[in-house]
Amino acid sequence: MIRAALARLARGTARVLRGEWHAIVVDPVRRLAHRGLAGLPLGFVAAFGVIFFHDIAQHPAGATWVRRLGGVTADLPLWLSLLRTPVSLYVPALDLPVWAGITQLFLAFALAELVLGRARTLFIAYATTLAGTLTARVMIALGPDGWWGLGLPPEAGQVLDTGPSAAVVGLFTYLAVVRRAPVVFTLTGGSMVWESIAVPNLAGREHLIAVGAAVVLGFLHTHGARLRHLPRSLAVRRARPPMARPNTPSAPAPVSPPPLPAPARAVTSAGPRQCDGFRTSTGAGTP
Repeated sequence: MIRAALARLARGTARVLRGEWHAIVVDPVRRLAHRGLAGLPLGFVAAFGVIFFHDIAQHPAGATWVRRLGGVTADLPLWLSLLRTPVSLYVPALDLPVWAGITQLFLAFALAELVLGRARTLFIAYATTLAGTLTARVMIALGPDGWWGLGLPPEAGQVLDTGPSAAVVGLFTYLAVVRRAPVVFTLTGGSMVWESIAVPNLAGREHLIAVGAAVVLGFLHTHGARLRHLPRSLAVRRARPPMARPNTPSAPAPVSPPPLPAPARAVTSAGPRQCDGFRTSTGAGTP
């Protein structure tokens, strides 16, 4: 029994890994071979944007302008944060290696663009980043003692947001949900949970919020049609009258067989004679 269970587990694992390999690697590579480098503009723009802002930030005046254009903190007015959030996708974090971030950013945007398309890739990247930024404001508003320790002190409002890393985490998580890739989801979500436990800071919390937002968006995309039709089907089911039970047809009355014809009497010269139902055909009166 143990050997059979292990064999089933091995077959199931191999089936899942094979499906994930085709969904995350084989299918995007086929699309890349069909479309060529013209299918990767978002990946190149994201990589070159990070390189551009990183080079500008090496000078004091350039660092000031980079912060003014793409630096998002929770103590800024909301309209200004919303205005800077798209540019913050290309502003690298100062405490992280830029080249490793560029590689992850290029892979995330390139893979998402090949699988999801350009418009949905930009939407997911912006939505997950914005979710982390707005949630940071809520945590700071709760305070350090608010709601089971989820609040943050006011000093966290001066910390820069995660930049492009929240978009990278959101894109990988969304791809893992819509493509049913448990390995990618475990690596992405598990690393974010480990980061938030090992280094409890604002960036770790924003990454977790990005993962949660991507999971919700992926679930809505996968089951959106079913959820949209659910209220309509419930309304139709409530408005529909109860079906009447079909009447059981009664058994037909027995039909009596038709009566047999009475035997004919043969008429002869000797008088009427019983002829067993046959008529006489001769003048002699014989049947």
